[in-house]
Parts: sequence; C-alpha cells; structure tokens
Amino acid sequence: MQSIRTDHLIIGGGIMGLAIARALRARHPAASVTILEKENDVAQHASGRNSGVLHAGFYYGADSLKAKFCRDGNAAMRAYVASHNLSINDCGKVVVAQNEGELETLHELFRRGQVNGVPLQLVDEKQLADIEPNARTTGQAIYAITTAVVDPIEICQTLKRELESQGVRILTRTAYERRIDDNSIIAGGQRFEAGMIINCAGLYADRIARDFGFCRHYAIIPFKGVYLKYNGPDKPVRPCIYPVPNLKNPFLGVHFSVTVDGTVKIGPTAIPAFWRENYHGLSGFSARDMAEILCREAILFASDTNFCALAMTEIRKYSPRFMAAQAARMVKHLNTARFTGWSRPGIRAQLYDKRSKRLLHDFVVESDAHSIHVLNAVSPAFTSSFPFAQWIVETHLIPSPVRGEG
Repeated sequence: MQSIRTDHLIIGGGIMGLAIARALRARHPAASVTILEKENDVAQHASGRNSGVLHAGFYYGADSLKAKFCRDGNAAMRAYVASHNLSINDCGKVVVAQNEGELETLHELFRRGQVNGVPLQLVDEKQLADIEPNARTTGQAIYAITTAVVDPIEICQTLKRELESQGVRILTRTAYERRIDDNSIIAGGQRFEAGMIINCAGLYADRIARDFGFCRHYAIIPFKGVYLKYNGPDKPVRPCIYPVPNLKNPFLGVHFSVTVDGTVKIGPTAIPAFWRENYHGLSGFSARDMAEILCREAILFASDTNFCALAMTEIRKYSPRFMAAQAARMVKHLNTARFTGWSRPGIRAQLYDKRSKRLLHDFVVESDAHSIHVLNAVSPAFTSSFPFAQWIVETHLIPSPVRGEG
C-alpha cells in the first residue's frame, strides 16, 4: 500500500483540528498539513453543535489551562469574526444568585475573573435591572461585558475555506482505523505517514491516544446536551443569564443563551449518553461503547455522591416543564409555555480519571516526539481554540517532518 506523506497529520476536523492547522500554517508555512475527518464535512459533532457562546474566562482557577486560554481566546475569536465580517451577538452575560448561600461562590467567580484579567463588574440589584430588567438576583450579580455569541458552523466553514486556500489538505469520509507505527496510520482504507500526528478526534480521542500508548489513566464519558428554544414574538431576555454554578461539577447548569439571530434558548442538559454518538434513538448505536460507558458510570455512581445527584437532576431535564422551571428562577417573568422546540443535540466528550474516579475539569494534552493527543477539549474549548492551538504548536510540537508529499 502506497503511503500518503505529509509533515503534519491532524485527526479530526472540529474546531481544535482546524485551529491547530491554522497555527501550523502561521508558524511553519513551508510544512505540509493534512486534516482527516470521518464525516462528510468539518464540525459535524461538538464543534458544530455547541451554543456558540464566547466565554469571558472567569469560571476557571488561575492555574488551569482553561484560565490560560479563555480570556485571550475570546479576544482572538472576536478579532477573527470582525476580520471576516461574520455573525456575532454582542449580548454580554450576567451570573445571578438565587439565594444568599450562593453569594460566596459568586464572589469566588469574581475573584477568579480579577486574577485572570477578565473585565467584570460586580453589580447590585438596581444596576442589574439597568442591564436586564427581567433578571432576578439576590443581592449582587456578575456582569461579563465580553461574553458574546457567534455561529460556530459559520466560523468552522470559514476556517475550512481559509485553510484550503493556504494549501491545507482536508480529506473527509476518512475515518481513523488503526496505528501502524509511531509515524503511520491507516485511515479510510489508505496509509498515511507523517512527521507528527495530532489527535483532535473529540469523542474518539481517548481510543486513538491509547493506540499510541497514551490516555492510560483516562476515558471519555459522553454527555448529551440539548436546549429548549423560545417560540414567540417577544424576547424574555437580552443578555445571556447564567446561575451560580456548582464548582464541583464541570457543567454550568441551566441558563439562558441568545443566538446570533436573537433566538432565546434555555439549557443545556448534561445527560449521560449511552454511546458516543447517541444523538437520536438508536442512531450510531455501539454495543462496545454502551458496555464501556455503563461500566464507568456505575463506578461513578458508586464512588461519587455528587455525580449521583447530578445525574438524577439531568435526567429530569428531559421534561420541558422542569427545564423551564429551572430557568424561571433567574428571571422575574417568563412564559414557560413558549419553550416548545428542542435544539439540535450535541455530545460533550467529557474525560474521566480512572484513578480518582472523577470527571476532569481542565483540558488535557499528552505528547511525545511523534504524536500529540488533545483530550478533554470541552467548553470553553471553542472560545479558547486559537490560543490553545498556538500553545500546542509552540510547546508540544517536536518537528520530525517527512520530506515531500505523495
């Protein structure tokens, strides 16, 4: 079998694969770059199914990779949107407290934002009413002016066109099959040889990483996220409205988000999925996935009481009435009957640590001289993607190019 040769081979055409290709072109313009994508087009999974919220960067501890990249990622994505005249809703975000017991966590979020250099305002109830008259809080709220919402599919398609115009080869319908050696794989029935293989495969990143001897202590547990859309001529809120989160969980709770076209949504769910592409019914069913995931979830149920409570709450979100009731606590008035349409579901590739038996909060990257594996690239990975990709290229890439291309 003749090899297709390239300097850098990226597995996965989501936002991270596209952003890393972009960073490689900027840093190594003479090197050849190939992206392999198993679907018919890029961004068919999490990258094209997320809310499009550009997070400000105040949820994360200062020592985390998320804190390192989210604030700068917000600015970088805004600049990209502006330079390509793409859609953006500059709506901002408020985080509201539902009782006095949540004020301590609210203040911790504000402190994190200050440490991370994020422009935030701690506002009282009167000031909040000026920002969003319908928002409800207890005592104080956080106002994040740099939070915005973009169209993730529009951005990914723009990146795709830009990369192809720069000579990046994007091969769709080319699924990873197996590793041959440190520098060679089989994908889509073809052999690929590369100086550096970069795994950005999202829901399948752990399996591919294990083929290369990585991800020994981790596994992906998929969580399904879906929003409820508001159908009515009025708009119940203008900015995004979020609750104070439980910092023990990697999820932010039911919130209001406003799309680029002004549609108001509540959600998302974070329901444990039974297989990696468990979007609708039995579509994408995998008995192997189901057996592995149920085993890991059983361990979490047995070892983590916080996960038990989370799972029980999430299952209740299959009820639109329950979801709307969760959202109604953050506003003064809400016609819950107008939330009638479910959005396109997405699945979060959440990393699980088999040693601590806990869900991981931060991004994880493992690498050697031949391959890089991007793991747990969950929210705010879309916001963080440009500086995150640049950091990966600058700190993890050890050039070992294959000469020429064939």
